[in-house]
Amino acid sequence: MRCREMCDSLSSKHAIQGQGDLKPPSGREGYRMRAKFDGLTALAAEAEEDAADVAAYDAAKAEFEANGSIAFPPELSALLLKHENRLAAARTWRGISQVDLAAKAEIGQGFLSDLETGLRRGATATMERLAAALDASLDWIG
Repeated sequence: MRCREMCDSLSSKHAIQGQGDLKPPSGREGYRMRAKFDGLTALAAEAEEDAADVAAYDAAKAEFEANGSIAFPPELSALLLKHENRLAAARTWRGISQVDLAAKAEIGQGFLSDLETGLRRGATATMERLAAALDASLDWIG
């Protein structure tokens, strides 16, 4: 039975004759209704989460089909396990110091450090320059 059908069924079952208002359930009947409601609420939340997972999968699949592989190279994947930040992992993967990468991307080394530690977020143009300096996809460092 679908959620809406169950709600309609419960509404009609507990309506006061001639008025259509709901009569508040009491005792054991109220407990059972609350348990059913809680169960339906949990199922709805789970279904919503599943739908979000399916949407994320579909989006990744569509991107893969449109652009080819977006997977990280194995070496970069291994570094991502050590670093919490993609930018830091990509820089390490390329063997470039913060000073050298900052100079290539025309930003300050302190700002790069803040980006790598998550203290600051870079503008799209800045992130594009960093990706170009690393010869990496913007998706890899974002």
